[in-house]
Amino acid sequence: MENKSKETMAIELKQITKTFGSVVANNRIDLSVKQGEILALLGENGSGKTTLMNMLSGIYKPDSGSILINGQIVTINSPEDSIRLGVGMIHQHFKLVEALSATDNIILGAKEKGLFLHKSRSEKIRDISNRFGLDVDPEKKVYQMSVSEKQTVEILKVLYRKADILILDEPTAVLTPQETKRLFEILRRMKKEGCAVIIITHKLNEVLEISDRVTILRKGESVQTVMTGESSAHELTELMVGRPVELSIEHPETYFDENLLEVHHLTVGNEEGIETIKDITFDLNRGEILGVAGVAGSGQKELCEAIAGLLPVKKGAILYHNENLVGKTPNEIIKMGISMSFIPEDRLGMGLAASMGMVDNMLLKKYNEGKGPFISKKEARELAKRLVKQLDIVTPSVDTPVRRLSGGNVQKVLLGREIESEPNVLITAYAVRGLDINSSYTIYDSLNEQKQKGVGVLFIGEDLDVMLELCDRIMVLCHGKVTGIVDTKSATKEELGLLMTDATTKKGETK
Repeated sequence: MENKSKETMAIELKQITKTFGSVVANNRIDLSVKQGEILALLGENGSGKTTLMNMLSGIYKPDSGSILINGQIVTINSPEDSIRLGVGMIHQHFKLVEALSATDNIILGAKEKGLFLHKSRSEKIRDISNRFGLDVDPEKKVYQMSVSEKQTVEILKVLYRKADILILDEPTAVLTPQETKRLFEILRRMKKEGCAVIIITHKLNEVLEISDRVTILRKGESVQTVMTGESSAHELTELMVGRPVELSIEHPETYFDENLLEVHHLTVGNEEGIETIKDITFDLNRGEILGVAGVAGSGQKELCEAIAGLLPVKKGAILYHNENLVGKTPNEIIKMGISMSFIPEDRLGMGLAASMGMVDNMLLKKYNEGKGPFISKKEARELAKRLVKQLDIVTPSVDTPVRRLSGGNVQKVLLGREIESEPNVLITAYAVRGLDINSSYTIYDSLNEQKQKGVGVLFIGEDLDVMLELCDRIMVLCHGKVTGIVDTKSATKEELGLLMTDATTKKGETK
């Protein structure tokens, strides 16, 4: 029986094409997933992964091609059709009602005949939880839950609707290593129960750990499907990018002995007056990359904005060469030699003038620095052209308004400009978010160059593997507090994960 189920195709996509205007998001893609199998869908940002899965979940309709579920050709016109066919998608951004309990969220929108008691609903949810090893309190309100618990509720939601085909979009993006391990245990249970699981991801180590097969997309086309056990990180990267890529991050040693930035007992509140940074103390040395880790919303953004003079400080001091930055304007801070390369969700709103091209955005920086009444447009144009070549920025011209560029290219323009301004302190948040592998490694090399010049780099990041390779020390934030500052030579991903959830051990005490 088990062998038979493994050979049954839960999903077959044949020659699927989807266009948006002149952009071909998916071009004649073939993909198949067996029952009792975990397939990883791998590809860089913009390769068409999410678009393809959105057609399975009923958000988009293919322009051409066919979808087969359990051997039958189907038409999916809406998410309701998708659910009825047993397909459940768990999106990167959860779709839960914060004020409701787990049970209420799970049954919300589930079409079941007749009235039934709250108790029987909870029992049904407990049965599903026990079967798949899902640990969630049915009566707990969503706003009281951790990110991992919310994701478990999302999984329960689709299982409650009898889905046996699960699609997870970047499921580990906001999880600690411990939570990721727990999720993978759940997915293996689901595989054992005969479910078909598709994971959309770009994390190679996780692909190799959890999947049976990998389908690689590149620029909207399916390049190849490989057996995970017969592949490697290098081979998968080459298939993703289309050429060999060196996957190592340099870690040069520097020998500067000077504190650039000292933060003492810093407390910061947001616009609503809620404390988002609570009494934190740390220092940043010359020629050091100090990483800042933490689950999303732990105070990373507010820390950046406080140092840059964009958020008022309630208490504490930020010393740069023993001069307090608290109370100074962003322009005064920049003039002191601190370059802010904060890349937020709204990159254009904060970092660049959207209606201007690269040349004028380079000029803007020089103008703000106040380097005399005359500014050379020729120099700015040369700098823009150099950045296009150096960072492989895709733009019709250096005068094209930056709002017309993709998010990844906007990011390269912003980071390139900040690095070129020769700062003493460089603060960068999510520097490689949305970038392809090649561009990401170019950015890591640029940050290492700055480090070797004696620049102090504060690196707010998401990928713990990258941070352990790139950074010299990592400071962990949890609910606005520092739970530990560790040396990357001896730190482990598991240790960082415990600090991220404030399960502090002696080993992880703040230095």
